[in-house]
Amino acid sequence: MEKYININDSLYDVTEKYKEALELLISLGFDSLKDDNLRKIIGSSISLENALKSKKINVDTFLVQLNEKIEANEANRIKNKHKETVKISGVLPCPVKVPLLENFESWVEEQNFDFNLDYELKAASMGVDWIKDDLMESSEVPDIFISAGFDLFFDKNLLGKYKSENLFEDITGIENYNEDFQRYALKDPNNQYSMIAVVPAVFLVNKDELKGRKIPESWEELMAGDFENNVSLPISDFDLFNAMLLNIYKRKGQEGVRKLAGIFQKNMHPSEMVKSHMKRERPAITIMPYFFTWMVREGSPMELVWPKDGAIISPIFMLSKKETKDKTKPIVDFFASKEVGEILAHKGKMPSVNPQVDNMISKDKKYMWLGWDFIKENDITNLIKKCEDIFNEVVKGEKQ
Repeated sequence: MEKYININDSLYDVTEKYKEALELLISLGFDSLKDDNLRKIIGSSISLENALKSKKINVDTFLVQLNEKIEANEANRIKNKHKETVKISGVLPCPVKVPLLENFESWVEEQNFDFNLDYELKAASMGVDWIKDDLMESSEVPDIFISAGFDLFFDKNLLGKYKSENLFEDITGIENYNEDFQRYALKDPNNQYSMIAVVPAVFLVNKDELKGRKIPESWEELMAGDFENNVSLPISDFDLFNAMLLNIYKRKGQEGVRKLAGIFQKNMHPSEMVKSHMKRERPAITIMPYFFTWMVREGSPMELVWPKDGAIISPIFMLSKKETKDKTKPIVDFFASKEVGEILAHKGKMPSVNPQVDNMISKDKKYMWLGWDFIKENDITNLIKKCEDIFNEVVKGEKQ
C-alpha cells in the first residue's frame, strides 16, 4: 500500500512532499493543516499513521485514495507537458467505437507529438447534447471534430456558423472517393468538410407480416400506400432519421414527409427491430442502419432489401481547423486511413470513402445522398425542424 509514502513519516514531511496528501487530509477533517505554521508545529510531532488513527480513518483506505490522486496528477502532468494542446471531440458509431478507440490509442502511444492531445470521443448512443453545450459555452472550437449526420455541422448556432469563415479545411488528401461513390459527388466542392464513411438506411422486411402485399423494392414503393401504419422508423437514431426526412423532402416535398409519417407504426431500437417478428406489434417493414442486419438469424422471416432507388445515407463527417493543420495532419490521416476505413466498412457495415477500402458491397447497390448544392441552398437546421413538425403533426393527428 505504501507505494509513494511511508506511514511512519511525520505528517509534516508527507504533506510537504505531496500536495495531494495535504488536500486529502484537509478534506477528511484535518482543518488545522490549512495553517502552514500549525501544520509544521503539530505535523512534525506526529506520524501520518497516528494522525489517521486519531481520526479513526482507515490507513489502507487512505493510502489507496492518496496513491490514486498522485497517479492521476502525474498522468495529467505528463499529458500536459507541452505548451500547446490539440483537442479532438465528437461521437463514434456504437458498433465500431471500441475497435476505433483501441486502434487510435495504440497509434497515439507510438507518436511523439510536440503538443498535448486532449480527446473526447463518446459512443453515438450518448447523443450530442454534451457537444452542443460545449460549443455554446466555449469560444474554442475543437481542432478535429467527428460525428455523423447533418444537425451539428450545418447549425448556424453551432459548427455551421464557422462555414462562411473558412475555419475548416479538408486535409485528408483524398482527391477521389471510393469507387462505390463515384456517381454521387460526396466530396465537398469547397474543400471544408471531410467525410470518412456513410451510414446507409435499408429495409428489413418481415415476410410473415406482408399479408399478400408485394415486398417494396424502393422508397417510392414503400410510401405508395400499401404499408400505412405498418413501418418502423429509426426515430431515436437522430442522424439517420434526419437524413431520411431531408432526402424525402428534397425529392417529394412536404407531401413526401406526410407519406413517411403515414406509414410510421412504431419506433424501435435496431436491436429490437431484427427480433420484431417475435413481438405482438409487428411492423411489416423496418428501416434500419445496414449494420444491424447482421443480427438477423438464419431461418427467420426477416429479409434485407437494399432500396433500388438508393439507401439513404447519413454521412460521417470529420472537420479539421485550417489554422492547426500542421499539427493535426497525422491525426486526420489516421482517421481517413485504409485501416480505419476497414474497421468502419467491415466491422460496422459503414462504407468508407477511402479509395483503398473494399466495402464489400456489390456495385449494383445505389445510395441516396442529399447533395452539396441542396445543403448550400437550404438552412438545413431549420429544414430538419420543419420536416419534424410536419411528421409529428401527421402522427399526432392519426392518434387522435
